[in-house]
Amino acid sequence: MDNGADCYRKFLNGDDNGIVEIIRDYKDGLILYLNSITGNMGAAEELMEYTFFKLVTKKPKFNGKSLFKTWLYAIGRNAATDSFRKRTKYADQPIDDLDGIKDEEDIERNYLIEEQKQHLYNAMEKLNPDYRQALCLTFFENFSNEETAQIMKKTRRQIENILYRAKQSLKSELEKEGFEYERL
Repeated sequence: MDNGADCYRKFLNGDDNGIVEIIRDYKDGLILYLNSITGNMGAAEELMEYTFFKLVTKKPKFNGKSLFKTWLYAIGRNAATDSFRKRTKYADQPIDDLDGIKDEEDIERNYLIEEQKQHLYNAMEKLNPDYRQALCLTFFENFSNEETAQIMKKTRRQIENILYRAKQSLKSELEKEGFEYERL
């Protein structure tokens, strides 16, 4: 069962809690995906907001040919493409706040995890935009190759090739930065 589709149906039938649930469930992943396209967290957050604004105001029809999440991410990708066409510039916004950490071991472990994430983000920023998008959708958002192909408007075979090359490029970039695999 696709909970997003049920929530959207609830929203279309007049229950505003449906859109609240959709935003709660999908906003973080959508931001991460849009950041892989834009390379700018501030722009990704604005595009996420615009995507949900579009759902609320235009109420596009969800036909159920794909998962709700796939359909939503395609709307987000189209919003990003439209913003590039308009050449809108976005300001950077700071991210990454640590709060609620009490234990020294937790602080050290979280620091190492954040450091690894930063290495990964830095390496991904250097990749071809298609590589970044495919990796983000497939590995961070757990989309299948078919769903990734649908979102990126490519064939499944193209996605498989892109993912192969993306993994090779990412590995190369991580090795250049001296990333140590043993710590994972």
